Amino acid sequence: MKKVRFAIFSLFLSTGLLAQTLTSSNLPIIVINTNGQTIVDDPKIMADMGIIYNGAGVRNNITDPFNHYNGKIGIEIRGQSSQMFPMKSYGLELWDNAGSSIDRALFGLPKESDWVLYAPYTDKTLMRNFLAYTMSREMGHWAANCRYVEVMVNGDYKGIYVFMEKIKRGSGRVNISKINSTDVTGDAVTGGYIFSIDKEADGWYSSFYPPFGTAGQNIRFSYVYPKLSSIVPAQQSWIKSYVDSFEQALNSVKYQDKQTGWRKFADESSFIDYFIVNEVSRNVDGYRLSSYFNKDRQSKGGKIVAGPAWDYDLAFRNANYCRGSEISGWAFYFNKDCPLDYWQIPFWWYKFENDSAFQSNLRCRWKQVRQGSLSDSRINTLIDSVVTLTAEARQRHFQRWPVLGQYVWPNPQPIPTSYAEEISILKDWLNQRLSWISSAIPNKGACYDYPATEKESVITAFYPNPVENNLTLDIKSRFTQKMNITITDAMGRVMVNKSYNLTYGENFLQVPTGKWSSGIYFLHYQSENGEKGTKKLLKQ
Repeated sequence: MKKVRFAIFSLFLSTGLLAQTLTSSNLPIIVINTNGQTIVDDPKIMADMGIIYNGAGVRNNITDPFNHYNGKIGIEIRGQSSQMFPMKSYGLELWDNAGSSIDRALFGLPKESDWVLYAPYTDKTLMRNFLAYTMSREMGHWAANCRYVEVMVNGDYKGIYVFMEKIKRGSGRVNISKINSTDVTGDAVTGGYIFSIDKEADGWYSSFYPPFGTAGQNIRFSYVYPKLSSIVPAQQSWIKSYVDSFEQALNSVKYQDKQTGWRKFADESSFIDYFIVNEVSRNVDGYRLSSYFNKDRQSKGGKIVAGPAWDYDLAFRNANYCRGSEISGWAFYFNKDCPLDYWQIPFWWYKFENDSAFQSNLRCRWKQVRQGSLSDSRINTLIDSVVTLTAEARQRHFQRWPVLGQYVWPNPQPIPTSYAEEISILKDWLNQRLSWISSAIPNKGACYDYPATEKESVITAFYPNPVENNLTLDIKSRFTQKMNITITDAMGRVMVNKSYNLTYGENFLQVPTGKWSSGIYFLHYQSENGEKGTKKLLKQ
């Protein structure tokens, strides 16, 4: 083995590239030798891979032994539009000498065979995927763990890569039930599944066309787990039928109903967190491409879970089309902004916008994460940690790929001229983006913030007006207090006279009006500290 190791090292030295570009690093070093083969998109070719990693805080020398991994891999080029760049991303599978997959725990991550070497070519900050995945993970969801490395392929220094986990079912990744080809009935056929919305037409089409699309666009679902070559017809039919049921419930008149609406089929909290990550990053591909979902067996909860988060290289102000770099505006408005783009966003998110409970829960969750995982200090700490970690390797990376100050599709203008400016603009954009979201999320529901400029302690409104069967009182209170509500008809006859206990924030009170006669009514209110008023109401 030592002779093989020395032979590979000598081959790299003979190119004249290794000595010029990389002798040691504070980052782990990955060395790949394809033995004369060309790495292609598909299928994977067998190659040799060695990893030099002496531990956290210890330098790694190119002459050190391959002490973290030393063996065979299958390797292929991965990505879609990113394949046009000279710096390629790779999909890796750890193999034995016979070409069978083997699991290894690399860089302290759970054992697995499948990994990704992501090439941050168009992302000159080197950290957009890292930021999005870390945000999602710190919000309580599995997302790909990332490790920064330097890579050599066939003696050619390839620069800084992000070594990261691939979306895959497993106890250390997407932790859902394993489903076998024989699981075709009962609880077994109900999960687990991973599916996506993406370009591949290897799943099924939604029955609902995307809103605002003007080119006959369809929403495409793809099988991820089990993959197309493994999933059997009964499983294909089951997961399609379940997603169809979710979409039908969401599209129904009673879509907000807790028992029969969309929440019967999908986990609301995961969709809220997925929304937050996509909107903070303003991911131009969010919701419509590389959008993953998973579902476990019915006996284990069984609802559709949004995520894992994936593919954020064009997020965080890194796309010059469809408003991708703007601070204001929702990313899920993509269809309105770019109705001719073929890859559109499903109608789901437009329905959530009108779901009062979703908006209320979104506001509460937003206020919570802004105090923790999405606080200004936490985000700046994450950014600064990558800046510090890659300081040395960046010099080599940008010598190999001199893209700073240059346009690389689809970088928006103005293009930063240095790495320091890249980071400064990223931080400034994020700060403004977070502020815009805080102002744009409707100030409603349980986490309503009472206006500091409001002089009175209550704000009273009601709807609909005219009313038919049920009147909703929307009463906002500065503090916990009692309020008396009296509703009279035009003759002064009392229809309602009731005292309500208000909590801080927004209070919703229901008043049945179905038995009232048509005509004009007056709503009188008086708060505990004497504030009172009268509003006119029309009954149809």
